[in-house]
Amino acid sequence: MKNQINELYENAALSNYVITENDELAIQSVIKQLDHGQIRVAEKTASGWVTNDWVKKAILLYFKTQKMQLIELEHWNFFDKIPLKKWSGTEGVRVVPQALARVGSYIERGAILMPSYINIGAFVGANTMVDTWATVGSCAQIGANVHLSGGVGIGGVLEPAQAQPVIVEDDCFLGSRCIVVEGVHLEKGVVLGAGVTLTASTKIIDVTQKNAPAIKGRVPANSVVIPGVQNKDFPGGTFGVPCALIIGQRQETTNKKTSLNQALHDFEVSV
Repeated sequence: MKNQINELYENAALSNYVITENDELAIQSVIKQLDHGQIRVAEKTASGWVTNDWVKKAILLYFKTQKMQLIELEHWNFFDKIPLKKWSGTEGVRVVPQALARVGSYIERGAILMPSYINIGAFVGANTMVDTWATVGSCAQIGANVHLSGGVGIGGVLEPAQAQPVIVEDDCFLGSRCIVVEGVHLEKGVVLGAGVTLTASTKIIDVTQKNAPAIKGRVPANSVVIPGVQNKDFPGGTFGVPCALIIGQRQETTNKKTSLNQALHDFEVSV
């Protein structure tokens, strides 16, 4: 459906184009496949992660074609364009009350959703914990055996369509109140201490090496990271600006999800 969605996306930008019933069926088909985990916004290939921009275009078209409506639940109601996922109990996912996931997101078997929010286009891998008040933004890709601690904010990257979403690979641990946005990529096994903020422009400095160059947008596999401050000169004086510090690597003894907290304690880092 890639060519059909790409063509429709271009046509829909024209002021005189009217989206047809067949167009809507095509859009709905893509959203359904996303919802069932049959396609993904981004996927890992032999050459690295690839963003399927045509899938993101289908999501944008879905927003454009959907109408606002009342969403009635047993004890709550909402007024929005995108319906919520409905659970049958056969999915193998534990969904604690007030854990909300929009249609078009996919959560693999074994995941646990505490009161949290998962947006359209997001993927959450098997046996991953989305802890209380954590949010997984639109199109974010979360791997298997990941722990998103309380209040973690994973940003959504829906536009531009070709932009890479936030990617958190397998076996990562994100401490309380971490923020990862703007397409930042955490490679397999990364551990973030509490309060780490990573944007596309955040400097990530490996302080275990002398004169190591700062990197941006990507945290290498198995890195243990804490918040840091780097001095910078401004016209008004010298001030500390946020950065992130790689203070070590996870050991083999801390490679299991159940012992990820120990990886932080090994380096005397708060969770």
